[in-house]
Amino acid sequence: MSFNTFGKIFRFTTWGESHGPAIGCIVDGCPPNIPISERDIQIELNKRKPGQSKFTTQRKEDDKINILSGVFEGKSTGTPISMIIYNKDMKSRDYETIKNKFRPGHADFTYFKKYGIRDYRGGGRQSARETAARVAAGAIAKKVLEKKIGKKYKVVGAVTQLGILGCDVNKWNDKFISKNPFFCPDKDILKLWEKYLLSVRKAGSSCGAIIEVRARGIPLGLGAPIYSKLDMDLAAAMMSINAVKGVNIGSGMNSAQLSGEQNSDEIFQRGKSTKFKSNNAGGILGGISTGQEIVISFAVKPTSSILTSRKTIDKFGKNTSISVRGRHDPCVGIRAVPIGEAMMHCVLLDHYLLNSAQCLS
Repeated sequence: MSFNTFGKIFRFTTWGESHGPAIGCIVDGCPPNIPISERDIQIELNKRKPGQSKFTTQRKEDDKINILSGVFEGKSTGTPISMIIYNKDMKSRDYETIKNKFRPGHADFTYFKKYGIRDYRGGGRQSARETAARVAAGAIAKKVLEKKIGKKYKVVGAVTQLGILGCDVNKWNDKFISKNPFFCPDKDILKLWEKYLLSVRKAGSSCGAIIEVRARGIPLGLGAPIYSKLDMDLAAAMMSINAVKGVNIGSGMNSAQLSGEQNSDEIFQRGKSTKFKSNNAGGILGGISTGQEIVISFAVKPTSSILTSRKTIDKFGKNTSISVRGRHDPCVGIRAVPIGEAMMHCVLLDHYLLNSAQCLS
């Protein structure tokens, strides 16, 4: 299969399967002399690794990263950075009974029809296991941007809706997000979310989620106004994440309900600084960053692997039914938060480097 590489100047290529011996990625385009350690990357990987709470899959993976190239004496050399994560807790036998059946909601059917072959063990290449490699790439992009932009640069993601239960984003609390297993920004809703998701898991079902990612300290001018809009590339990045079915930039779909007066973000000058009275644009106008906080949200569908029996067909074209056993997230959206953050880092660094080449800044 083709198209395993993401990015223009800062690029990464991921490889590996869910139940293969390892997964990993190769990062190309990282500037030299950036302090990078396995510990830096591990911090980000630990946010998404499985088996950390009763609300996620119980597959136990350390997701321990090993850097194989591109870093010398604690700094990037400017050459390709190769990284590997060994898989340890695979239970391929869980998939033996359904290897000839197509799981509804999964990519089994389309993969098999397109390629004529598929790795049924945990979904193979189509599995969200691949996203660990993206998080590793994102950790490197984060280190570069922190050095180039400084301490004011920060990306924070959170789950703002769990199934039918939303939260109050006006109560957004960065510190609380990092201290609860839901990446919830509103501590007043947490207990209700816990009760709700446990009932979903007990029923053998699943639910979806909405994730919001905010980027701060972004310089004005990132993005090109026609075929490389910053919001276009961000939307593509988020849509490339497994199970994502919709993306909003700023007010997004809700902007269709606003009047021109409500939607336009008025501009004013305060001393030497240009300010905006609102941020319906999500920090991007005409595909170019405004210098405001960049706000993007995306919807993650319910986990497709559920205990409830569903009708399907097998690879021989016969009608049958399927109930998926094994270890699965009752809401895969929870662990999508660090993945969304990683993709934000990668796109922003790519556009930062593009802008430096375009404007010699």
